[in-house]
Amino acid sequence: MIFVTVGSRNYPFDRLFKKLDELYEDGTITDSMFAQVGASSYRPKHFEYEDFIAPEEFTERVEAADIVVSHGASGSIMKALNAGKKVIAVTRLEKYGEHINDHQIQNNEAFGSNRFVIPVYEMEELKSAFEKIYSGYDGLLPWRNKDSMAIVKMIDTFITNNW
Repeated sequence: MIFVTVGSRNYPFDRLFKKLDELYEDGTITDSMFAQVGASSYRPKHFEYEDFIAPEEFTERVEAADIVVSHGASGSIMKALNAGKKVIAVTRLEKYGEHINDHQIQNNEAFGSNRFVIPVYEMEELKSAFEKIYSGYDGLLPWRNKDSMAIVKMIDTFITNNW
């Protein structure tokens, strides 16, 4: 089972849902999927979806999933990592009107460089991310959240060293 979440902000992420449909059509994805599509106007053809879901349902969906596809928001990513899920983190980009700026690039670079997620910056990379997971890719490290500020420190360290 795959769970896709793009948060509750009023920004569409249509290119993600179009690409997921394409990956069903070409046979890359065969698992069942449920998506929380948020403000997106594109309506998926090959998987179930709702615009928004309650926090309780969000938690249930994360727990039931084997793979979580998340936008690059640290809160959504952390919920999936804390549940021990394999995470593909897809970056919302300002140039496509998906967010007000490109801060999700830094989030995904920080999580990806630490091998907690498979980061995706452009949709052409999504197929490869799924292929890695389906092939038994063991490059992801488990997240162990012993420090409630660990994620803030990780992102801060990454930005300080790379920007």
